[in-house]
Amino acid sequence: MAGDRLTILIAEDNALDRMLLATMVSRQGYRVVEACNGLEALGLFRLEQPDLVLMDAMMPVMDGFEAARRIKACAGEALVPIIFLTSLTEGEALVRCLEAGGDDFIAKPYNRVIIEAKIKAMDRLRRLQKTVLQQRDLIAKHNEHLLTEQRVAKAVFDKVAHSGCLSAANIRYMQSPYALFNGDLLLAAFKPSGGMHVFLGDFTGHGLPAAIGAMPLAEVFYGMTAKGYSMAEILREMNAKLKRILPVGVFCCATLLNVSFHRRVVEVWNGGLPDGYLYRAASGERVPLISRHLPLGVRDAATFDDRYEIYPLELGDRLFLLSDGVLEGCNSTGQLFGEERLLGVFAQNHPADRLFAEIQLAISEFCGAAQDDVSMVEVTLVAEDALPRPALAISNCGQFSPLDWSASFEFRAQTLRHFNPLPFLLQQLLEVQELRSQAGALYTVLAELYSNALEHGVLGLDSQLKRDAQGFSRYYRERSELLASLDQGFVRFHLQLTPEIGGGRLTLRVEDSGAGFNAAEVPAPQSGGVVLCGRGMALVRQLSDSCSYSVDGRSVSVDFVWTQAT
Repeated sequence: MAGDRLTILIAEDNALDRMLLATMVSRQGYRVVEACNGLEALGLFRLEQPDLVLMDAMMPVMDGFEAARRIKACAGEALVPIIFLTSLTEGEALVRCLEAGGDDFIAKPYNRVIIEAKIKAMDRLRRLQKTVLQQRDLIAKHNEHLLTEQRVAKAVFDKVAHSGCLSAANIRYMQSPYALFNGDLLLAAFKPSGGMHVFLGDFTGHGLPAAIGAMPLAEVFYGMTAKGYSMAEILREMNAKLKRILPVGVFCCATLLNVSFHRRVVEVWNGGLPDGYLYRAASGERVPLISRHLPLGVRDAATFDDRYEIYPLELGDRLFLLSDGVLEGCNSTGQLFGEERLLGVFAQNHPADRLFAEIQLAISEFCGAAQDDVSMVEVTLVAEDALPRPALAISNCGQFSPLDWSASFEFRAQTLRHFNPLPFLLQQLLEVQELRSQAGALYTVLAELYSNALEHGVLGLDSQLKRDAQGFSRYYRERSELLASLDQGFVRFHLQLTPEIGGGRLTLRVEDSGAGFNAAEVPAPQSGGVVLCGRGMALVRQLSDSCSYSVDGRSVSVDFVWTQAT
């Protein structure tokens, strides 16, 4: 085809040799351009853009060596083969031809068969180079397109995954992504009660495939936390969703914390991540938060284990969670950072508020650039009023809400064993727009009253058990055992909304099937030290407008009052 016809530049100062070469080459079907010296050859190359050059080494004005260097510079990335025409036979002279940019050489006198073979060989190389450059440009274009898509996806991902309270004053964290998307997932959100859920997950693999389950998992975490669901319920929903959507062999190692600031306890579930640590600021004691479960997305709903450990906390105590990238980080010689080096940082007895920075420094000095997705988070127990309690994000459809109604709900033994009624009740109450500004206080009061009714009324547990750490563990062990075997009893909620001049009132009464108690004997909150019991009802009184017990001690009634905004 005419479009595929090669243009060959012949640079030869000897007119007879130039004519002979031009005749041979043109008879082979190629277009010929002729130059009688190196300078003329350079000018014709810029003008004609030939596909191949036959270059005499020794020419006047500009020799072939200098002309070849300049032609290669003009060609840039494109391969324009240069075949030197030379009568030189010394090895050094031939090497000089190649060093000047020549791709091959032909010795004089010329042989038509050899010339034709070398032209065809150089043409194959030229076409191969052209194909490689085209494919490289195409790959670069596709890569840029993928990176643009990933940046957009990451922007959406970050808004979903980081929409919680990672910026809270009691949280410090580090994340070193191995790719644009990080296989590690760190989430934190305030509960309606003012406590906090913190989640650290590590998906198998790296980049986008590893993060594919992160968005649905984050939506479950934030949505259920905001509605007041328990840690066990959130874990079960996360596991079920990942089991349903992830391919076989992809799962999420994870640790979930439920931190209660007013109860000063933490619930811990660890499935497949390295051991976290509870660091007690007062004594320097280090309590391992051991992985006792399989990762999320491995077991089906029937066999999933949502049991968790509960630990008492003091102000200043710190919880450390880490992904396996921390322990598996390597130095230049291939050594792992490992658990021993991490524990060595703890053993140096740094001040509690310096521990996170010291661990981070040790990892950085040992590993240098990150080898894996490296994530670590520190959560500190602070006074409940030290963190601002954000308003719950509740959509407002503008619809009028009823203010004059009452409802009663009774939850019996089988339901109490398996169902958390608090999100259900809170949803009913928050249909009343006037109550939404008090959503956090409402949930906290509901949670305290329900906990007291279930644990002390129905199950008959003695809160005095929680006066020390040993009794604390015993209390929750007995609670779990008694609840699992519960076959009778109930907790009732009575809700009544009453409009009043300039506002309204919610009366909330909680009743249980227990034996009742003497309200005068409710223990006062302890002062100083580890405060493990006696705070709940004080908090209820603080958050509500009024609080009263029935004579038989089997029910408690609280009021929330509001005034209409003017």
